[in-house]
Amino acid sequence: MKKKAEPPDMRAEYDFSKGVRGKYIARLAAGSNAVVLDADVAAHFPDSKSVNDALRKAAGLPAKRSKRRPC
Repeated sequence: MKKKAEPPDMRAEYDFSKGVRGKYIARLAAGSNAVVLDADVAAHFPDSKSVNDALRKAAGLPAKRSKRRPC
């Protein structure tokens, strides 16, 4: 007994034949710095802003001002 053919994972209209692998990786690497926190440390920080604020305080850096729009 033969199994039915599975539908393709991608639609026929998606064409990546002229795509370039890793085209923007250098731009991504230059503009980001990913740091992975251990789970016990990450549990104390709800978001990236709180991590950045704590690191600025620990490093003795001034708090980053929020940009206010003129009235």
